[in-house]
This record gives sequence, structure tokens and C-alpha cells, in this order.
Amino acid sequence: MWGAKMYICVRIWLFLVVLPAQTLAAVAVGEKKNVLFIMADDLRTSLGCYGDTLVKSPNIDQLASKSQVFVNAYAQQAVCAPSRVSMLTSRRPDTTKLYDFNSYWRVHAGNFTTLPQYFKSHGYFTMSVGKVFHPGIASNYTDDYPYSWSTPAYHPGSFKYEKEKVCKGDDGKLHANLLCAVKVKEQPGGTLPDLESTDEAVRLLKSRVKEETPFFLAVGFHKPHIPFRIPQDYLRLYPLENMTLAPDLDVPKLLPPVAYNPWMDLRKREDVQKLNLSFPYGPIPKDFQLRIRQHYYAAVSYMDAQVGRLLSALDELGLAESTVVVFSSDHGWSLGEHGEWAKYSNFDVTTRVPLIFFTPGGSAVSNPTFPFIDVFNQSQQSLKNHRVRRNLVELVDVFPTVSHLAGLKEPESCPHMPSFEVELCTEGQNRLKKILHTDREGSPDDVSFSQYPRPADTPQVNSDLPDLKDIKIMGYSIRTWDYRYTVWMGFNTKTFKANLSDIHTGELYMLEDDPGEDNNIYDDLNPHVILKMASLPRTMSVQTRMKLQFQYLMAGMKDSRGKK
Repeated sequence: MWGAKMYICVRIWLFLVVLPAQTLAAVAVGEKKNVLFIMADDLRTSLGCYGDTLVKSPNIDQLASKSQVFVNAYAQQAVCAPSRVSMLTSRRPDTTKLYDFNSYWRVHAGNFTTLPQYFKSHGYFTMSVGKVFHPGIASNYTDDYPYSWSTPAYHPGSFKYEKEKVCKGDDGKLHANLLCAVKVKEQPGGTLPDLESTDEAVRLLKSRVKEETPFFLAVGFHKPHIPFRIPQDYLRLYPLENMTLAPDLDVPKLLPPVAYNPWMDLRKREDVQKLNLSFPYGPIPKDFQLRIRQHYYAAVSYMDAQVGRLLSALDELGLAESTVVVFSSDHGWSLGEHGEWAKYSNFDVTTRVPLIFFTPGGSAVSNPTFPFIDVFNQSQQSLKNHRVRRNLVELVDVFPTVSHLAGLKEPESCPHMPSFEVELCTEGQNRLKKILHTDREGSPDDVSFSQYPRPADTPQVNSDLPDLKDIKIMGYSIRTWDYRYTVWMGFNTKTFKANLSDIHTGELYMLEDDPGEDNNIYDDLNPHVILKMASLPRTMSVQTRMKLQFQYLMAGMKDSRGKK
């Protein structure tokens, strides 16, 4: 008996010793930490710390090497405003009722508390720089000030030129191009938006050094969002002869037309218009595809340098030892996969995002913690991720997780979905609970949900971003360890509910054999089984219905295989 007790005690002692001090420090609820919340725009997982061998992202990789890194994190809708509002309120798009850019959730859905608002209500000084909320009506033209922020949000003045004719073409004239590598000094004001945002964020950090009040500083970078208006030097990092095309650059034969996005925002750029592409499937000439990919990667490296400037300032000001750092993106971006460009879909390349949490106080943290790494003079170094988390997680999980990491009590789970009447709750989970345990890879509980609206069953000029009044179909997608399952069904924009009996089509991808999601086997399913979703209790959310139906489908597929 004594030996058994001794064995248990030794196991517990080893667990506490081996568990990173960084994680244990984060568990101490009540010890408020500052928060630096960094958002990229349209950033897929094209980062060195996510296994991309081409990209040069040394500063984000350095952050990742000292952080918890979630390699399977997914956005709830692959477009800016809906995704950002969903993340910052911890509610899914069917709760925020935001699928486009044209409504303010507090008026249109419910007076939901946001992540920065929650910190503000707990005594934090909250600040916003750059693109955090999507600007415009989706954040009440104020970036949700004064609800979310202690001071009005800052936006870089040079952003107003993003869609103007500021890109010098081969003819020597200025154009509104997609590919827009520039000499910064020749740009209006002699600067670029992310350069300005970094300067302002550093200024704000300096202003907080002697303050006792903890801060929540959100910094939203505009890149790698199009147009690729970036310093031209970054193209040197990616010679065209080193660039490759997407491995699946053709539209899959069994892809339902409703699932395809015709990338209209690219088609509006002058250099793309010159290509005289057919609608809706293109394709873009391969030499131009290579240049798009080159500019995207260059934009990532440019953004990475701004992250490096920001983190090194945090370090030099002595704030790294008391600040939680979060890095993520609103959604991904297609670089030719499935014959698509931009976001606007339910595929992994558009819904999967980086998600990194740094908490101060860990033994793995060196001094200095975040020295700036100049990508142009970078020596060969190996930055390994020692705390990689493979659990499937969602951006609605960010709110409760960051709250806990900073020392605040996490919001309670929403009583049911949708949760219109509850101001403060979460439709996500505190992911720290899973960090403290061994990853249960392959668990049926590990799923993520995404969705995307369409105006019609076939590609239209407004298929990428339909206004609410034009939405007729909603594609609900569930991502598990082994599958992506999407059902496109009728959607009522007056009740904000899907018609579960009006199934238009679907997609099913077996990821072990088809990681690129190119071989749709949905038509192999029994249609009677698919319609069973409508017979489930009406009180269930669409997500719960899909999860139950998917489990039923998988059980049926296993039975069918067993009989063969």
C-alpha cells in the first residue's frame, strides 16, 4: 500500500516539475498580466513555425518557440468582419447575425461584451491600433469605442491610399494593382500603414511603462491582405525561380459550384483586369500565379518584421516579463488551391489560422526574450516549438483562454445557442484546460465549425461577399481529425435560420488520403441518412445537429466497410 502511495506521489511530483513553468505561471488567477494582442489580416499558416519551408518569418517563429502553438486552429467564417466580431465576442456568426460588413452586432443581434471590453471592465486600460475590429458599420464606425476601448482607436493615415493608383507599372504610370511592391519613400506620406501602426503601438507601450494599471493593447496589421503594397526589398527574399504553383491548382471535378468563390476582389485590380480572365473559373496564367504567390510571401515577411519591431520594443521596455502575447489571424487565404484565390470558402486553406499564446515567466524564456531578427541579415538558426498543441480549436476559444491566461475569470459558457439575450458568455472553450493535459489526438470531441453564405447555387459576381438580403444558401462545415464535412442548405435571412430540409449539396473529404480536400465523396453517402438532420430536436443548434449527423454517417460508413 505504502509503495503504491509513494508511486503516486512521485508521479505527481514529476508532473509538476516537468510541466512548463510558463504554463503554471499562467494558471495563477488573480495575478493580472498585461495583454499584447496581435492580429494579422488574411494570414494562412504560411509560417516557418507551422512547417512552411519557403517562408521567412523569423520573428513570429521566435515568438512561437517560446509559446503555446496551436497548429489546428480554425476561423468561424473566412471573411474579415464576421470572423473578427465572432472572435472578439466569442459568439458564432449565427449569433452575431453578421455574415457581411453591413451591420453592428449590438444593434442587429445583441449587446454582447467583447474581449477588450471584458478587460476594460476589470480595470485594464484598453487600446486599439490598426485593423482589430473591421472598420465601418460592422464596428459602428468607431471600432466599438467607447465600449471596447479606453481611448479612440488609432488607424494609420496612409491606409486611405491602399486602393488608389499608387503602384508604378511597367509603363511608368501609377495604377491600382494587385501586385504593388513599392519604394516606401515614393509613397504618399513616405510611409505605409503597417509601418505607421507599429510606430504608434511602440509609442503606446512606452506610455504604459510607469503605469500601475494593466493594459490590453490590440494591434492589427493590414498585411498580407491585398493589395500587396509592400516595400519592394522583400521581393528579393523570394526569387521567382524558387516559387512553385499550388499542388492542386485546378478546380476539383466534383466540387459543387456553390462551394466555389470567383475571387472578385482580385479581378477588380488593374493588372488582373489586363489578363482578360473568363468568369468564374479563370484560370490565371501560371506565370502570374507565381508572382501572386511571391508577393504574398513577401507580404508575410514584411508583416513579420513589424511583429519583430513590436515584440523587441516590449522586451526593451521591460514589459515582456509581465505581458501575455497572443498572435493570430482572422482567416487564411487561397493561393491557387482548388483554382481559387482569396478567402470566401470553407476549405482548410481559408479557415485554418495561426494561433500562438505566450505567457511570461517560463524557464524556456531567455533574456532578451524577443530580440529583433532582421530577415535580410538572418543567420541560420533553428527555432523549435516545444509546446505544439494539435487539438482542434476555434477562434471563439480565444476570449475565454486569454482571460484565464491574463489572470481573469473566464466567462461562463452560453446557456444555449444562439445566445442573443446574454451579454457576457462564451460559445468557445478555455483551451488552457487541454494544455494542462496530454493532447487527445483523434478525440471525437475535437471538432471545429465554419460556415459561409452564398447567393445562389452557381458562382455569381456577389458570391464572395453577398449582402445579407441576397443570401439564399449557407454552407455549414465541420472539421474533425479525419474529415471535413460541409452541407449547403437553404437559409432564411429574416429568421437567421437554416432550412434543414432544404439540402442543396455537400462535400466530404477524407483527410488522411486527401489532405488537400480535392476528392469530394459526398455523393457516395446515403441521401436518406443526410436528411435525418431535419428530424433532430429543434432546440439543437445547427452545429450540434451536424456533429450528431456526422457521427451517424461515420458509423454507417464503418458498417458498410465491414460488410465488404
